[in-house]
Amino acid sequence: MRALIVGRFQPFHNGHFEIIKTVLERNSSVIIGIGSAQYSHTLKDPFTAGERHLMISETLEEAKISNFYLVPIEDVNSNPLWVAHVEALTPRFDIVYTNNSLVKRLFKEKNYKVESLKLLNRSDWSGTRIRERIMKGENWEQYVPEPVARIIKEIDGPQRIRDLSVSDGD
Repeated sequence: MRALIVGRFQPFHNGHFEIIKTVLERNSSVIIGIGSAQYSHTLKDPFTAGERHLMISETLEEAKISNFYLVPIEDVNSNPLWVAHVEALTPRFDIVYTNNSLVKRLFKEKNYKVESLKLLNRSDWSGTRIRERIMKGENWEQYVPEPVARIIKEIDGPQRIRDLSVSDGD
């Protein structure tokens, strides 16, 4: 079976990596949808779709994982159309893994099998928390795979996030 998982991956962290490994234990391959692909250079979404693609592909390739597909998925801002939009962009899939209640509902309404996976170490393996750590100059590298830390440093991601956090207020 081929599985689908969609996330923003801002950034791709150890929790995402563990979930993908678990999905691949249960399925022959996985489609990884890079959600909100049109957004970048904001505090919530600091990395481009291409940068996130690179983070994920380099991590999985270094782990000798090759049975994955990466697909950038832009938002369509219409929940009734979203599943059809995903289907149009991706190879066929048999099951969807998500913990997002809206995503669960939308795929179930289209008769997909949907499963959730236990979120691991959410206090540390959270994109929001990792971005906060980067912004504050705290240790963040241990919460992401080594290729992700390397890429974030190569693109000067820490400075980008700090720059984005500065207000232009009075």
